[in-house]
Amino acid sequence: MEQVQLLIGDRDVSAKNSATFNRQNPVSGEVATRAAAATADDAKAAADAAAKAFPKWSALGPNERRAKLNKAADLLEAKSAQFATLMLAETGCTMGWGHFNVHFGALLLREAAALTTQITGEVVPSDVPGVLAMALRQPVGVVLGIAPWNAPVILGVRSVAMPLACGNTVVLKASEVCPATHRLIGTVLKEAGLGDGVVNVITHDAKDAGAVSEALISHPAVRRVNFTGSSRVGKLVAETAAKYLKPVLLELGGKAPLIVLDDADIDAAVSATVFGAFANQGQICMSTERVIVQEKVADEFASKLAKRVAALPVGDPRQGEFVLASVVGRPTVDRVEKLVSEAVAQGAKVLAGGEKTSGTVMKGVVVDHVTPKMALFREESFGPQVSITRVKTVDDAVALANDTEYGLSAAVFTRDLAKGIEIAKRIDSGICHVNSPTVQDEAQMPFGGVKNSGYGRFGGKAGINEFTELRWITVQIGPRHYPF
Repeated sequence: MEQVQLLIGDRDVSAKNSATFNRQNPVSGEVATRAAAATADDAKAAADAAAKAFPKWSALGPNERRAKLNKAADLLEAKSAQFATLMLAETGCTMGWGHFNVHFGALLLREAAALTTQITGEVVPSDVPGVLAMALRQPVGVVLGIAPWNAPVILGVRSVAMPLACGNTVVLKASEVCPATHRLIGTVLKEAGLGDGVVNVITHDAKDAGAVSEALISHPAVRRVNFTGSSRVGKLVAETAAKYLKPVLLELGGKAPLIVLDDADIDAAVSATVFGAFANQGQICMSTERVIVQEKVADEFASKLAKRVAALPVGDPRQGEFVLASVVGRPTVDRVEKLVSEAVAQGAKVLAGGEKTSGTVMKGVVVDHVTPKMALFREESFGPQVSITRVKTVDDAVALANDTEYGLSAAVFTRDLAKGIEIAKRIDSGICHVNSPTVQDEAQMPFGGVKNSGYGRFGGKAGINEFTELRWITVQIGPRHYPF
């Protein structure tokens, strides 16, 4: 069992009232982590520490910040096995997913490091004689990052890496599902020598989430908030941030469609669907949950997909490396089984999986003949299932792809690349891929969604805009005429 303390001002500390909470291993039910249960006062202390550290960190030259972030990337990779072990214990994922999280987290740190010298401004032409007018980007202060459990290293690192590169200090509010994993990110950044209070980590019991979040968002030093998680909680974060006039970046839920046109490479579309729907047990915001396929190729696609999914290795992640292992908890099993059984009662057909699951290790599920009237078509399952909906025309496919409250990621498969690009432009999502899966990310890409999938963009230069303040500064370099 891991024992986890708060990280406040470079010190490992207990919660103010010495309270703790437990996180159980979803497979065994044993206590995986016992973590400090922060209070609102602890949250304020973390924000105070970050505020105190801001002047020194923001004054560092870009190459010094770059060196520290690159060192953090090296240290992160050196702890890959430790991270993967913690992730397996806290979330039930495979060791492979844990190691990939560390690999990509290191890429995020290195991309952020590379951008420290790319935080630029511009000279703006002025109509006033003798005026030098500049638009400058400067760090904002303290940034609050709220990260989820499903890709905890990737998304935990993402919530703080670019803010740090831009010269801000940070508070990472850990998920109550994986407190040890998120706390270890703080340890890595501390060991990289960023400085006292530059990075702070708060862990808390689920029942205290609202109070801790509001204490952090309302703190005068906190000037930006970023949140990755469910659309339901994202709306609550946005409401709280709005109350205190704090800008917030939200990356929320998804119900990603993958369109298969009748001229598509069916084998390629099947492979992309298998990966996109079942990576990390379908517990990814970009997971392929809906395949919309033209009728001419629907039987072939459905048959090949069902065969591939039925053959995926499934097992206890503690006993080996499998494609499908445990989901994060029993509620996920219950949610997926309920959505599937309701769809079957309304006329859908299960082609693979669908058996009752006694624990949390689930087989992949493929459901055919799903219609927009079914909850399975509309509600995010966040589990190992994918549905197939058949359509006649391209316009029908685009209409159904857009018939959702979400708009994060999408994909289109066709051999006509020009047509694929045109369709991609018609799909209402922040991300769309032609002839590749809905699940993909690169550290330098602008990542984010529309509609109930959120707003704002992580990644690359788009991230700089989110975590800096754009200021207009002028210098009068010649005499100025005044009307009176």
